[in-house]
Amino acid sequence: MKIVLATRNAGKIAELRRILAGFDIVGLEEFPSIADVVETGVTFEENALLKAHAVAQGSGLPAVADDSGLCVDVLGGMPGVFSARWSGKHGDDVANLELLLAQVSDVPADKLTARFTCVAALALPSGESRVVEGVLPGHLVRSPRGSNGFGYDPIFVPEGERRTTAELPPEEKDAISHRGLAFRGLAPIVKQLVRS
Repeated sequence: MKIVLATRNAGKIAELRRILAGFDIVGLEEFPSIADVVETGVTFEENALLKAHAVAQGSGLPAVADDSGLCVDVLGGMPGVFSARWSGKHGDDVANLELLLAQVSDVPADKLTARFTCVAALALPSGESRVVEGVLPGHLVRSPRGSNGFGYDPIFVPEGERRTTAELPPEEKDAISHRGLAFRGLAPIVKQLVRS
């Protein structure tokens, strides 16, 4: 059975296909009639569930969605759920990253602690759903490094690492990432619910 990823983000689709290997994964490009879901939730969980339920209803198939973002401690956990549109335009990775760096430019390096958070949700056409959270703690660096990944990856160094998540090879990033943790936690639930 197919499982629909509630995203059109090619980078995220590729990453999730690696993490959820063994499932027949398709993205929203196979369902052009399903409109993008407006993220009106104020938490990662609310947004992930909104997207998963909408896509499950629209496709008639099990749907997996996530909401994730960078939570910077000195910014009170922001940009958080607003990570993808922090600069005002959804998905402008460069503008989002530059604005965030400008906002913390006078913060001492030892205070630039942050974490990537991801909530992954599975929704069935019946309305049943489950969620799993993954968190990757670390800190920010002041200038982007690396060309792997997307979003804030070039300025985020995971705890215990010297490299940014954009400098990590995909398999290393998947093994520790917030998204990897959340989706690996969701995988057995997907197997159980989809096959029952």
